[in-house]
Amino acid sequence: MNLGFLASHGGSAAKHLVAACHAGTLNATPLALVSNNSRSPALAWAREAGLQTAHLSSAKHPDPATLDHAILAFLTTAGVDTLVLSGYMRELGPQVLTHYAGRIINIHPSLLPRHGGRGMYGDRVHEAVLTAGDTESGASVHLVTQGIDEGPVLAQTRVPVLPGDTLDTLKARVQAVEGDLMLRALQDLARG
Repeated sequence: MNLGFLASHGGSAAKHLVAACHAGTLNATPLALVSNNSRSPALAWAREAGLQTAHLSSAKHPDPATLDHAILAFLTTAGVDTLVLSGYMRELGPQVLTHYAGRIINIHPSLLPRHGGRGMYGDRVHEAVLTAGDTESGASVHLVTQGIDEGPVLAQTRVPVLPGDTLDTLKARVQAVEGDLMLRALQDLARG
């Protein structure tokens, strides 16, 4: 697999996967990272890791179709055949979705389908878990389709919601399992 990543902020799952590739734990080659945020820490660490990087956003490409095309052109020119979303906070356009259909994965900080869908990202998900009184949460890796968080779930890891949990403690517990879960899902995808 030739991996490309989309990240809006730190891209911690992507960073974990790049390290796994370099360590030989994941039989894949990390090639490129795109961020919609010019100040994304992911752009900096990806450059240091030798990946091709690009800042592609609606600020540079106000027309959604033009942005979609720019992202696709960058990824295909880099040789990417599998796309990983690592905290990417934008919807993908139809060109990218079609070109990489069945080869785009995302990690979501809940046990999908619970607490997924439009507007459910980041801290909002953990707040929803706590508000609902759930006794467990976790992370889900799923294939990306046109519907937000609606693609088939490839892997999940559960974590307990403990009495007295705050948004920060629950978030930390979920984030602690995300990298290995994404790695496992990609290893399974590579095996077919």
